[in-house]
Amino acid sequence: MRKNPILTAVSIILITTGIASVGFAVTQIQEMRVSSSSQVLPELTALPISSNSPANSVAFIPARGDYIGSISMPALKKTLPIFQGTEDGQLKKGVGHYEGSVLPGVRDNSVLAGHRDSVFSQLGKLKLGDLLIVNTATGNYTYKVARFRIVQADDRTVIVPTKNAVLTLSTCYPFRYFGNAPKRFIVSANLIETPEVVLALGS
Repeated sequence: MRKNPILTAVSIILITTGIASVGFAVTQIQEMRVSSSSQVLPELTALPISSNSPANSVAFIPARGDYIGSISMPALKKTLPIFQGTEDGQLKKGVGHYEGSVLPGVRDNSVLAGHRDSVFSQLGKLKLGDLLIVNTATGNYTYKVARFRIVQADDRTVIVPTKNAVLTLSTCYPFRYFGNAPKRFIVSANLIETPEVVLALGS
């Protein structure tokens, strides 16, 4: 039985069109997942993590989603869990550690993010000089609040490297805002107690 060349050509076109449509749909879904991956610091998930990143100067790098410790804010009477990563999965459970930054205690900028309506809802009540105590498997690290800033959501200065050990906390701002807040409330704190073992890793 001879095949009709016209029908064959039409079939090929339909199959090809179907594959292209499926491919487009998959791409759209992936883009939606990326765009919704972090409601606090969406700009962080779009940045590649270089193999030369200061985060890779430490001996142990936790996997995304791992529990890495806790942060205590005595002035607010709060102790919060910290998880590796700033995607929705981590931020729903507690504070997220930006994977492109060093771990707490290392000499550089360690960036933590949290939701303004949950873990970081009282961040605006902190004052200069208040202490932030981070507890991890490598030790306890005490930071003193040194600066507050309000920046645009895409402000990359939040995550720039620093010469000294700095802890940066970020959350959406204004705290009472319906929808996606356009700005970020930033707390910068300097490390005042450093175990020698971790200091060496950050050297």
